Amino acid sequence: MSTTPLTNLAPLAAPPTISAEEHWYALYTRARHERVVASSLRQKGMTTFLPLIARTHRWSDRQKDVQVSLFPGYIFVHLAPTAEAYLDVLKTAGVVSFVGSGRRGIPIPDKQIEDIQTLLGQNVPCAIFPFLRVGQRVRVRGGCLDGIEGRLATLSGNRSLVITIEPILHSLSIRLRGFDVEILPSDE
Repeated sequence: MSTTPLTNLAPLAAPPTISAEEHWYALYTRARHERVVASSLRQKGMTTFLPLIARTHRWSDRQKDVQVSLFPGYIFVHLAPTAEAYLDVLKTAGVVSFVGSGRRGIPIPDKQIEDIQTLLGQNVPCAIFPFLRVGQRVRVRGGCLDGIEGRLATLSGNRSLVITIEPILHSLSIRLRGFDVEILPSDE
C-alpha cells in the first residue's frame, strides 16, 4: 500500500466571504418585550430602532405620561443578511421571529425607517393608521418634514400623510395642514 506525501497537496482555501449589504428588518417579539429585545441586540453590537411615542395613561387616582411602542410587538434591526446574523438575532430572548416568509424576513427600505425616525425626532404628532395599500404617493416639500414620503389620505376631512411599513402591516399618519406636497410617480 503506497501513501502520497501530504506536502504535495495544496492547502485548503477558505471559502470566499460574501460581503452583504445591511438592511432593516422587522422582528416580532413576545408581548411587551420590545425594550428588552432592543437592549439585548444593542449589547450584541447590533443597530436597532424601537419607535416610541408618549401616551398619557389614566388610572382612577392619577395620570402619567409614558413611552409606549409605536408598533406594539415589533422592533427593527439593521444587519447584513447572513446566516450567523439571523441565528444570533433568533437566539435573543424575547424574539419570536423575523417578519416575512421563512426565518429570513423581508428587508424594509431604509427610506421608510428614516422617515419614521425624522417624524419622531421632530416630535410631530402622529397616530396609528389602518394598514393602507392604495392612495396617491406623495412627498412633503419644505419644512421639518421635507422629503418624507407616504400616501395621501383623507381622515375626517383633513389631508393626512400615511407612512406604511409593509412587512408588519402597520401604518401611521400625520396631518398635512401647513405642509406642501408633491405627487410621486405610481410604484405599480
